[in-house]
Amino acid sequence: MTGEKRREMLPGRKAAPARLGRVLVLGLGKSGRAAADYLIPLIGTRVDALAVAAGAPNDDALAWAEEARARGAVVAFDHEAIEGSYDLCVASPGISERSAFYRSAAAASAEVVSEVELAWRESATDARWVAVTGTNGKTTTTSLIAHVLRGAGMDAVAVGNIGDTCIGAVGAGGAAVYVAETSSYQLASTRDFAPDVAVVLNITPDHLAWHGSHEAYAAAKWKVLANLARTPGAVAVLDAVDDAVRERVRALRAQGLAERGFAYVPLGTARGLGFDMRAACGSDNAAFVAPDGTLTVALGAEERRLCRVDDLKVRGDHNVANALAAASAALALGAPADAVAAHLASFAPLEHRIEPCGAVAGVECYNDSKATNVDATLVALTAFPGRRLTVLLGGRDKGTDLAPLVAACRDRARAVVCFGEARERFLDAFGGPSAPEGAEGLAVLEAAGMEAALDAALAGAASGDVVLLSPACASFDEFSCFEERGDVFRSLVAARARKAAEAR
Repeated sequence: MTGEKRREMLPGRKAAPARLGRVLVLGLGKSGRAAADYLIPLIGTRVDALAVAAGAPNDDALAWAEEARARGAVVAFDHEAIEGSYDLCVASPGISERSAFYRSAAAASAEVVSEVELAWRESATDARWVAVTGTNGKTTTTSLIAHVLRGAGMDAVAVGNIGDTCIGAVGAGGAAVYVAETSSYQLASTRDFAPDVAVVLNITPDHLAWHGSHEAYAAAKWKVLANLARTPGAVAVLDAVDDAVRERVRALRAQGLAERGFAYVPLGTARGLGFDMRAACGSDNAAFVAPDGTLTVALGAEERRLCRVDDLKVRGDHNVANALAAASAALALGAPADAVAAHLASFAPLEHRIEPCGAVAGVECYNDSKATNVDATLVALTAFPGRRLTVLLGGRDKGTDLAPLVAACRDRARAVVCFGEARERFLDAFGGPSAPEGAEGLAVLEAAGMEAALDAALAGAASGDVVLLSPACASFDEFSCFEERGDVFRSLVAARARKAAEAR
């Protein structure tokens, strides 16, 4: 494609070339297939040729490939390297930038972007985007923002890692506001992506195998701010309680508004969510919990007092931060404060995220299967102040430092049950199996698998206690994904609740 053709853009779109030229889709996962489905109808008009480099074949992929070939695409499986020449490559997030496969695609392509980037470019000029990223809390915050915006009468959809793909939503006819859960994988291959609101919740070590280092992982996350200054009135919402995010807040404040080109709203301070960054360091904006427990957002010259923490249906300090982030994003997009307050309070917990799933003989059980790392479990432990808590820990170990988890469990729980492949390392971290002396101390129990862990927890619990599945591990020793693990846990709780009821 000539440079002149590359500069010709479609009217009414963010940054969509009139001619995309020769296009390669790298990978045939959810986002790769969505990108290909969007591009196939453009073959012969905007797309000169479309190639799909898929992974290992299966029945579903082979059926899709047959139909795609009939419509003009070239689909090949089990690629080791990409050959040929392409104007654009859309890379699936599951393929690491450090892999030889990705590098060969980059060498063969004038440009490599993620499906999020493609969707943003192809979306309507007047569409607004909210990008939510962070190690933990993305899905809840994305869902909460979309819920609040819809409650305020805005045409908003949650996309990205949650629900529909970004390009699928854009291709379906569009929306006024796209609220996108964006992973580090997706952000790593963004180029021009410029949301109206960028939310960064926290940055702690994760996905190091894909990125190669924590520094590379963090750099990918921070790409969400890279083009924010290009969007008039753009706002960054940043959790200043998190050390890494607070460091970026300091850097942004040092720049000044004219240099950085966008406003930012810090959530809390180093001392916690109950503190106002305006008072701490003279910030222009702030979001915090007032002394009376009211979620408060000061944006521009106006301070909005919203609902109280006790009004939220979602539990835990992390969900207070998520609610403040959602409120800040919604207010930045012009949602009325009364609608924001009402719909923060009406939002129900999502599946697998400190989800209440019934009681067994008065013992309340919660499914937090999405807690696949230590940091996620640490925040879940804050959700039950003053309650007698037993935590189920285990699965496939990620090899992270367990010392903070041990300290938090000793502080907040009455018992832990270590299970699965990670059982031995977790037991070692807690000093081995033990029972507390008298009524004090932490009981450390063990079980082979999750079902046995639940039974061990219930056996030692009394009416009014809480049993929490918050494993701090991946699920792949017993289950295909954290969703299956959570679904099985929920079913096990229901079965034991029925048995307990029948025994009465």
